[in-house]
Amino acid sequence: MDLKTKKRLKYKKTGLAFPFTLSAIYFNLLFLKNNNMDKEILEDYLKPGKFTDSDAEIVINFTQQKTKGIIDPLQKAIKLYYAVRDGFAYNPFRIDLRPDALKASNLLSRNYGYCVEKANLLAAVARAAGIPSRLGFAQVRNHLGAVRLEKILRTDLLVFHGYTELYLNSKWVKATPAFNKTLCQRLKVKPLEFDGKTDSLFQQMAPNGKKFMEYVYDYGQFQDVPYDLYVSELHKYYPHMFEEKVLYGDEYFIY
Repeated sequence: MDLKTKKRLKYKKTGLAFPFTLSAIYFNLLFLKNNNMDKEILEDYLKPGKFTDSDAEIVINFTQQKTKGIIDPLQKAIKLYYAVRDGFAYNPFRIDLRPDALKASNLLSRNYGYCVEKANLLAAVARAAGIPSRLGFAQVRNHLGAVRLEKILRTDLLVFHGYTELYLNSKWVKATPAFNKTLCQRLKVKPLEFDGKTDSLFQQMAPNGKKFMEYVYDYGQFQDVPYDLYVSELHKYYPHMFEEKVLYGDEYFIY
């Protein structure tokens, strides 16, 4: 074995790039640093938040019950997605903006919720299961139940539609648990499925080919519900909701 081959084998064993130059050292140190930074960032998405209260006993119990006997994080994520999607009927007509009402643990005390609440609950139970999670919010048009909702909002634009991102197999995957299967069947829209590998974000087309939901603007990702931003956007786009409080039937809007 010649000297050059010996050096190559030596460098290969160290796991470092070769030839062994200063640039190679810098590259590998930077790689390790970035990996450590990623770990620190991911740790933040495992911590409970004020609203994403993954440390609440009711959240932990729900998570354990739904994932009992499951070891694989991917399968846990899938199980939790469907538990949130179909276990809580989508209802955007009962909005309570009081901080305690927006906690994930609060949703577990009832069987209905709207997109922000359901996305937040999925984020919380994922963290309780050891899966890093974060929240995403967007503006969308042509929302489910648009006729009734447009009458209340006075626009076809829905601000702060919530979704969840789960960190699975070294990447972030989007999940939208808002619309339960029963509701989708009633509206003749295919429910959003989730395999933990590909993004599941918004129904864009109805079965008849008509545009069903249009993605307009993304607010970004958050470790917890950005309460002040959320409420300020509601004030900005739906000021009459705070001023007039005109509701119908079983609807309510509390702030």
